[in-house]
Amino acid sequence: MIGVRNIQKNYGTKVALNISHLDIRKGDCIGLVGNNGAGKTTLLSLMLDLIKANNGHIESKGIKVNTSDDWKNYTGSYLDERFLIPHLTAREYLDFVGSLHGLDTGKVDKFLKENSGFFEAELFVRKKYIRDLSTGNKNKVGILSTLLSAPELIILDEPFASLDPTSQAWLKNRLVRAKEGGSTMILSSHDLNHVTDVSNRVVLLENGELVKDLATDSETLSELEHYFMLDK
Repeated sequence: MIGVRNIQKNYGTKVALNISHLDIRKGDCIGLVGNNGAGKTTLLSLMLDLIKANNGHIESKGIKVNTSDDWKNYTGSYLDERFLIPHLTAREYLDFVGSLHGLDTGKVDKFLKENSGFFEAELFVRKKYIRDLSTGNKNKVGILSTLLSAPELIILDEPFASLDPTSQAWLKNRLVRAKEGGSTMILSSHDLNHVTDVSNRVVLLENGELVKDLATDSETLSELEHYFMLDK
């Protein structure tokens, strides 16, 4: 479904990302891991055509993402609060995202009811602008907006960050259900436990290079922990 082909991104003289080949199959759930500066967010940004590569390209369903907008119709993503509209309320923002996918307010209501375990009801009732929400609640709004249209492809950067334990557990269960429903997912996270619980593959980046591509099994968590202990 996603193909990374000889992609390179430089910032000045620094090579932020240099991956010759990576294929993500339909139905894969990829856990993208690595230390700060490894290139994870850069890779996700390139997949979403938010930045331009110096060399190479990324394909979605065989089409270069920088030459077509078709991939946006089946992709849900949230990298950080810059994806949000700060002068809207949480409900206004979800209604706006819903309208982009042909969902009326009734369908947004139904979605919120079905996913009410992830947030306190007042988040989508009170007239509080997104800019005034806590970081955790901003992340919840962004994640819910990603899932709203039941996208075929889900891309999330640090989705478990700033969430309380109950919300983390809910989200992990929700992502597992999305995977079982056939969604393809790419999740960047520092939380190795959550990544290995949800994903069927783990892609490890270091200094912009792909150093491991592992099928997830009962030993994957230990292998990753061992790798990062040695890395210190």
